[in-house]
Amino acid sequence: MIPAGLDFDGSFPYAPHFSNAPGFRMHYVDEGPRDGEVVLCLHGEPTWGYLFRHLIGTLRGRYRVVVPDHMGFGKSETPQDRSYWLQDHIDNLERLVLELDLRGITLVMHDFGGPAGMGLAARHPDRIRRVVSVNGPTPFGQSGLREILVANAQAAPWFQWILKAAGDGSLEQVLGQLGYNILSTLKLNGFENHAVISDAWLQAYGLPFATPAECLGAIGWARGFADGAHSFETPDAAAVQAIRARPALGIWGMADRTLQAEHFLPQFSGLFPAAEVHRLEGAGHYCFEDAPERVSELISGFLDRTS
Repeated sequence: MIPAGLDFDGSFPYAPHFSNAPGFRMHYVDEGPRDGEVVLCLHGEPTWGYLFRHLIGTLRGRYRVVVPDHMGFGKSETPQDRSYWLQDHIDNLERLVLELDLRGITLVMHDFGGPAGMGLAARHPDRIRRVVSVNGPTPFGQSGLREILVANAQAAPWFQWILKAAGDGSLEQVLGQLGYNILSTLKLNGFENHAVISDAWLQAYGLPFATPAECLGAIGWARGFADGAHSFETPDAAAVQAIRARPALGIWGMADRTLQAEHFLPQFSGLFPAAEVHRLEGAGHYCFEDAPERVSELISGFLDRTS
């Protein structure tokens, strides 16, 4: 767990907030006017709220930007007696949202933040105002999810490695050293903007995983995929109808080697057929790092047009 006040040479100058509502010490950023429209940013594997630092700075003048760190990531606690499956992250997120009583939420979702956010939407469609997917899957009671996951995994080096490592017993050993191999892990998933790498940047992404005990979040997400332990939330018919009617924006870094556009953009467009979709050439899985100005511009413009 990162010390609460650490700002990584001023690159993450946002006051820390903490909630115990999910049953552990959960960190979140809460920037912007209290009465502003809520933008809820949800990270995935193996990142944390630092991924959204540019977007927070762009939006906080007009919007209330809330950015939680999932259990076992970033400045949040890594409890040793909890499981780290998707359904656990949805439960934790729901408890935070209810404690803060967030409404009129624009979801901004990356990586497994996608299914976590869509799980929240399934449970509380009335709290969701817009949906933004940035290299984040949007499963929402659609058929063919298993086929999508299998087809993507066959072509994605990250998922190929997970299955191999789970089979030969090396998954926990390798990901238990994530603080030391964080750059190679990011690169395997699809990280292109090498110019952004600095000592502070490497510390920001590596420090959450300083010891094997602090790597349970990253291990859990990978192990859950290998073991089929992640449960995707199934919305009822009313939730599907409500969420399909929400304004939506899709942004995809086309150099993503882990969640490949050919598999997941049709899923997004199937749920939101009228949504804008922007394909960013040269940007990879972590397009908040690869193209931060462009991604922030697209999201800010979308919020303005749909206010």
